[in-house]
Amino acid sequence: MTFSKTKLWMSSRDYIMITLAALIYGFGFSAFILPEKVVIGGVTGLGTIVYFLTGNPYLIGITQYAINIVLLVIAWKVVGRAFVYKTLYGATAISLVVTLMPPLFSGALVPGQPFMNVCIGSVLSGIALGIVFTHNGSTGGTDIVAAIVAKKTNVTVGRTMLYVDFAIISSSYLFFHDITRVVYGFIVLFILTYMLDLIINSNRQAVQFIIVSKHWERIANAINKYPRRGVTVLDGMGWYSKQPVKLLLVVCRKMEAVTVFRVVKDLDPNAFITQANVNGAYGEGFDQLKFRPDHELSRKLEADKSCGTPE
Repeated sequence: MTFSKTKLWMSSRDYIMITLAALIYGFGFSAFILPEKVVIGGVTGLGTIVYFLTGNPYLIGITQYAINIVLLVIAWKVVGRAFVYKTLYGATAISLVVTLMPPLFSGALVPGQPFMNVCIGSVLSGIALGIVFTHNGSTGGTDIVAAIVAKKTNVTVGRTMLYVDFAIISSSYLFFHDITRVVYGFIVLFILTYMLDLIINSNRQAVQFIIVSKHWERIANAINKYPRRGVTVLDGMGWYSKQPVKLLLVVCRKMEAVTVFRVVKDLDPNAFITQANVNGAYGEGFDQLKFRPDHELSRKLEADKSCGTPE
């Protein structure tokens, strides 16, 4: 299989960002959360429980790997090989970081402020996981479970992790009988989940453009080539001029909006352009439809001849 330079760069960029995210996650966990003896969710939380029970920090990484092996086999079939490769890389990076970083910090970076430490660590960890997911990777554990569920349903990644991590954090009370640890664990969970969904949704946001220009053909061709987005040409009429006009309808990711503006400005500075936020964009080039099938509706559509059959 041959890879273009663009695909090679995108793949390399993903691994670079996953590495950066692992360092951010490790710093947030090791410098703020772990010194406060707080059990968080995910396999890191399970590894933390083992660490607190045994005093062996290396068991955090070993516990993560043991669980991830099973989950990766499932993810191989459901999510895909590319996700598994990046998950294996991400899980390895996270395991190394959370094993090697804790000895560097004798205590929390903000002494005597457990709540502040928990909040800072949660924000950093949530940002890190958001970066990992937006670059088609995973740190393993409940991330894999969340990715599998998101692939098959309309449940968000953050919400799936919320359910799984809730059970893990609650179970820590059975070992330590300390309600304070459990409460701080839930604070970590909610802040981390919020930041994770915030990062992911900001990358999935879409915008819609309507462009009116005399140079509509050049603009449409440029948008096809550079943001690599589709363009729909609509017929319209300028009521003031009473002349027919062409309208370009474009939907793209929010991060691609600047490219669209630059294309229009370079080719026709006098073009009329509007931009609107899109609540959801589904189909080729965007998110897949992940709604649960309604079998009763499917039977009605199949029986209703007026609806026809898809070609």
